[in-house]
Amino acid sequence: MKKTVLSLEQALALPYTTQRFVQLGWRVIRIESPPRHENGRGGDPNRYIGEDTGVDDLHAYYIAPNIGKEAITLNLKKKEGQELLKTLIKELHVDIFLCNTLPKRYNELGIDFEMLKQANPELIWCGISAFGPDYPDSAGYDPALQAHSGYMHLTGDPDGDPMLCGLPIIDLKAGDEAFSQVLLALLEQESSEEKDKGKASGKEIFISMAQCASSWLITALPQIQFVQDESELFVRSGSEHRSFIPCNCYPTRDGHVYLAIGNDLQWDKLTKIKGFEHLHKPERVSNQGRNNEKETIYQDIRLGLQNYTTAEFIDICTVQSLAVAPVNSTADVAKLDFARDNMMKTELPSGKTVPLFPAPVITDYLKEVDFTLTTSPRLGEHNDLIYKEIGFSDSQINELKMNKII
Repeated sequence: MKKTVLSLEQALALPYTTQRFVQLGWRVIRIESPPRHENGRGGDPNRYIGEDTGVDDLHAYYIAPNIGKEAITLNLKKKEGQELLKTLIKELHVDIFLCNTLPKRYNELGIDFEMLKQANPELIWCGISAFGPDYPDSAGYDPALQAHSGYMHLTGDPDGDPMLCGLPIIDLKAGDEAFSQVLLALLEQESSEEKDKGKASGKEIFISMAQCASSWLITALPQIQFVQDESELFVRSGSEHRSFIPCNCYPTRDGHVYLAIGNDLQWDKLTKIKGFEHLHKPERVSNQGRNNEKETIYQDIRLGLQNYTTAEFIDICTVQSLAVAPVNSTADVAKLDFARDNMMKTELPSGKTVPLFPAPVITDYLKEVDFTLTTSPRLGEHNDLIYKEIGFSDSQINELKMNKII
């Protein structure tokens, strides 16, 4: 079931969505605005962010989410561009259209569902925005949404300032949600009785990044219903788990480990490890009892770890089936077998093949291509190829360029 995806995309949330489709072997064509500056820059601002690769519109931050895609330019501020978009959808047999622009711009750019389904009544349409169509003017980026959605309030040292997560998790959550909702819409479409009658309809999907973010507060928001007053609600807790004691990060002789004790049996095993016998006290045998003494327990664990290197302690805990992990750097993670062996790869313009990031799921298509995809496209790189594919001649394409339609 290979599909054709047309995506008016920039930044990260939607390019991450369509990267998931690329990894299924689907055709993904990204639409961007034509160059609008004297220096020739245009399209996705992320093209110009990150380390310089030697090609101006292929900076490092842009590359990873966009490997394996094609790219065209199209000026949707002009009526001719909007009509050309419908032609693309019809002639390329586009199954899915996605965008991540402000909802107030859907109509003015001619990209709303009602307009585009004229070109394909079975079109699956999906729009990602900060707050959804009920807030058409509200822009938002991941950091601001982390603050808005309570994530920063819950992240960081309790005596310090609120902090961002180390990754753009709301962008990525929204991207995964768009991916799954589009797949669900396709499944519903394929299994519908109307499909059998040749009358299958399309579907309009709205993804609110803020709603996606708040849905992940499943361990925090319900607490409102079970406390006497708001002073008891979750606050920043550093690296400790808010409910299970003692889950925390501790220094070893040569680094750090994260030790997660999830039940009373695991606690008992920990207290029997050489150098940790002092942890045992009758009042600590239950999680609630440990919670009452958690600061003292954290100090006692640090005391025991003074005699262990990270590797030594992990080996002992592994034998005891205790959950423990080194605090790895990203460079360390790149060397782990499950990451290293499933790395997405691409060839840079310099000719060097580089590993980028591991695929979340190993698909049949990725096995076929050995996890290697074409490098991320330059701005409008496939204009001639794709516009010829829908029937335009060289002279017509040149005219589109001269009239700043593409």
